Amino acid sequence: MFYFLYEFFNINIFNYITTRSGLAFFIAFFLSVFFMPKFIKWAKHKKANQPIYELAPSTHKCKNSTPTMGGIVFISSTIIATILCAKINNGFILGALLCLILFSMIGFIDDYAKIACGKNHDGLKARTKMTLQILSSFIIASYLYFFTNLDGNLFIPFYKYSIINLNFFIIVFWLLVLTASSNAVNLTDGLDGLATIPSIFALISLGIFIYLSGHAVFSGYLFLPKIVGVSEVCVVCAALAGSLLGFLWYNSHPAEIFMGDSGSLSVGAFIGYAGIISKNEFLLIIVGFIFVAETLSVILQVGSFKIFKKRVFLMAPLHHHFEIKGWVENKIIIRFWIVALLANIIALASLKLR
Repeated sequence: MFYFLYEFFNINIFNYITTRSGLAFFIAFFLSVFFMPKFIKWAKHKKANQPIYELAPSTHKCKNSTPTMGGIVFISSTIIATILCAKINNGFILGALLCLILFSMIGFIDDYAKIACGKNHDGLKARTKMTLQILSSFIIASYLYFFTNLDGNLFIPFYKYSIINLNFFIIVFWLLVLTASSNAVNLTDGLDGLATIPSIFALISLGIFIYLSGHAVFSGYLFLPKIVGVSEVCVVCAALAGSLLGFLWYNSHPAEIFMGDSGSLSVGAFIGYAGIISKNEFLLIIVGFIFVAETLSVILQVGSFKIFKKRVFLMAPLHHHFEIKGWVENKIIIRFWIVALLANIIALASLKLR
């Protein structure tokens, strides 16, 4: 809407992506802060509580009455802010909205399945959930390949030239990135605010890369792949960061609400989407280092137990390992935030060290 104020009324300030990104951030933040307590009240009335896994550390038992599905509020806030502030007919914006909506719907179905039956801690069957994620990822990846100007070139951090062009097979690679990214954030979302701040850091870093890749001068100066029109997605990055910050107001320890799969799956998928459209698929390993570490801890734990009948960690994902070691929840959360910040600083350093 704001962009079209420039189009039809020549209000030049709304032509700038930076201006509209700032507006999107604050609109999403205030929408999230305003509607979250109303949603919490409704969720408590409906007893939409997050079931606590039976084998979870004993400190989690007190969280049994905490409502979930907060993702519905901050994803809705993000979408509203994007519609108001972004150039909606931009192909990358349409892809971003598609990504948020599809994965949020999968998460909502999973969350509802958990709530509908209090003893059903698993929600959707793992195979069903994964199938829906793969299908959604395929739709988004195909859309990007056939309906935008993205090509099949792959880049690695700290190197300015493409290492390979996968052509049509890039769809399979993007499918894997989106699915893995959505699950990685989902696995990390186990403590109050643990996944929120690393997600905001990742969105800021990727938003910078997206803006620079779409800028004719900066992309050339920094030897970044130039992608016409991609800078508009900075508006979505800012909106999602703002809505997550508003969510953190209520999700900080002790949490009044959890984001649930309706939030974590869509946030993770969008981080993957942002990495894809900025040609930073491999840089996601650094940008989302905490998410990668949490995912690897689960893979190592399951693999080691199946093969050697031994556990690598006291419990997986990684944050539970430190809980059982005796670290208090706040210490784990803050330290993970610090690691996420350092990782994103390193990722941003790749802008110049190429």
